[in-house]
Amino acid sequence: MAHGHHHHHMDPAAGDRRILFAILVNLGLTIAQLVGGLFAGSLALIADALHNFSDAISLIIAFGARKIARRPANADMTFGYGRAEAVAALVNYTTLIVIGLYLIFEAAMRFFDPQGVDGWLIVIIAGVALAVDLVTAALTHSMSKTSINIRAAFLHNVADALGSVAVIVAGVLILLYDWRLVDPLATLLIAGYILWQAFSEIGGVIRILMLGSPPDMEGKDVAALIRAVDGVKDAHHIHLWQMDEHETALEAHIVIAEEDAPSADEIRAAIKQRLHDEFAIAHSTLEMERPGDACEETQVFGHG
Repeated sequence: MAHGHHHHHMDPAAGDRRILFAILVNLGLTIAQLVGGLFAGSLALIADALHNFSDAISLIIAFGARKIARRPANADMTFGYGRAEAVAALVNYTTLIVIGLYLIFEAAMRFFDPQGVDGWLIVIIAGVALAVDLVTAALTHSMSKTSINIRAAFLHNVADALGSVAVIVAGVLILLYDWRLVDPLATLLIAGYILWQAFSEIGGVIRILMLGSPPDMEGKDVAALIRAVDGVKDAHHIHLWQMDEHETALEAHIVIAEEDAPSADEIRAAIKQRLHDEFAIAHSTLEMERPGDACEETQVFGHG
């Protein structure tokens, strides 16, 4: 099965400006939410503020990672700095998990000791927060489609928007019915969504950092394609990994028949072309072997 990987990237400078604006907006909102939450006595509003602050931090981390990732390869970092974005995403998702667990603990304490809450202040500030969350999400949405790093920051904002909706609903119920327990209940809903979001996305980031193959690419299909090239007798010691979110690399030992040795360069070129056309693998390193000097006790993937 063919796998095409085509990405349309926004101008880096324009993307940086969007992220910087989103950072400033989120920092301002965080301060407003914290002050409002303290005056209103609302844990849900403070919870939303903490999550919003994590959005601002995630955007700062994402911004820094974008800058680092654009550095060219050098003698110390021969593959370049592209994985800086995967590292940033891992930091952001880990932070989300910690925040989610903390909010669950705080909400559980509120169930045992409900506090008085100013419903009107909650609704007003959460309404402003929702507007800011939607603006921030709009600024980062297009970039999130092509960057695991920006996607982590974008998902922070999506969770924030939903959290703001939950806070507004809680504030209205407190105003209408004086249901104080709805405040910690809304906090639990926010925390639950944060954790679900983080755990569903962090696996892909870890896969990149652990040198895993692309999730949409079967290693056995790649091996079969190599072996189907004319002149190839066998392929082993195959390593297939994601250099970053968009670039896949491969290295392998290719066994060719003795009589095909003079055509080794042509066979190598044919394999590289097929890998590029079928799986969009642009970086491949192939070691050609003849039966007499081929590796012994081989395995298809990795080294023994």
